[in-house]
Amino acid sequence: MSNKPTPLSGFPELLPEERFVEQQVIDTLRRIFELHGFAGIETRAVEPMEQLLRKGETSKEVYVLRRLQAGPDDQAGTDRSSLGLHFDLTVPFARYVLENAGKLEFPFRRYQIQKAWRGERPQEGRYREFTQADIDVVMKDDLPFHFDVEVARVMAEALSAVPLPPLRLRVNNRKLIEGFYRGIGASDPATVITIIDKLDKLPAEQVSALLVSDAGLSEKQAAQCLQLASITSSDTSFVEQVRALGVEHELLETGLAELAAVVDGCAAVRSDRFEVEASLSLARGLDYYTGTVFEIYMVGFEFLKSVGGGGRYDALASDGRNTYPGVGISFGISRSLVPLMSRAC
Repeated sequence: MSNKPTPLSGFPELLPEERFVEQQVIDTLRRIFELHGFAGIETRAVEPMEQLLRKGETSKEVYVLRRLQAGPDDQAGTDRSSLGLHFDLTVPFARYVLENAGKLEFPFRRYQIQKAWRGERPQEGRYREFTQADIDVVMKDDLPFHFDVEVARVMAEALSAVPLPPLRLRVNNRKLIEGFYRGIGASDPATVITIIDKLDKLPAEQVSALLVSDAGLSEKQAAQCLQLASITSSDTSFVEQVRALGVEHELLETGLAELAAVVDGCAAVRSDRFEVEASLSLARGLDYYTGTVFEIYMVGFEFLKSVGGGGRYDALASDGRNTYPGVGISFGISRSLVPLMSRAC
């Protein structure tokens, strides 16, 4: 009988030379983040289930933590009072800000390079245990817009310095798309955003049908939404393309101005290894994003979907008296490196 252990899918283990590459990437990211004034933190691996389950779409992916010989006084099971492993670095960071707000100086620039755990079906680029790198800027009460540009530029500079295939940063603005949907008379913009976010998974015809059946749009309104989603640009020419659609709304104008500022602000970091693209189909269906949204793709490896993403959230954390808005981007180190190294073997 063989005593050779059976590998666990979704929990990648690197050979020494692969670990060396990963460590070089981490060291490069850390160095550039720190050069821009971002402070490194590390949070605990576990959080109360009550915190983790606030993102409803992840409730089936959380690993619950308990002792094997749990007694009646132990936190156990899937009760919201029990503990679970964090599935991203945003939830523990929000808790960290609240617990340490009196000791932090704002704006607080933070980077965090750490493991997370997610109980989803393993596949190439998606793992149950993975390392990611986050940067965020957080303020108390009000976060000036220029920090949206700052985090994009810093992440672009950091990723341009690591030995990866060319990368593309896609950027959009939730105010822009919500303002457009309101301008055409959509009664439920949040549902429209959720449906438009399916364009990378479904053909346009199916998305159009969902806009009519689930969001209550007319066929003309659905066509207008798809027209908006078809606009991409590596410069600010998207502004005139949107205005040519003839839709007007105050929120739309705010979103256009903010997105143009991010695209312009990233012009200096463009290179043959890093592209910045305004992509008006990008929605990121999570409802806590309130302005700028980002996604990162590896050119030639689009089948992995995004290897990073993020955006602005005007209520990262709140203690009932104070609100802490933030903006940030996450990059999947394992998500991008492990598939590349498996192909190099």
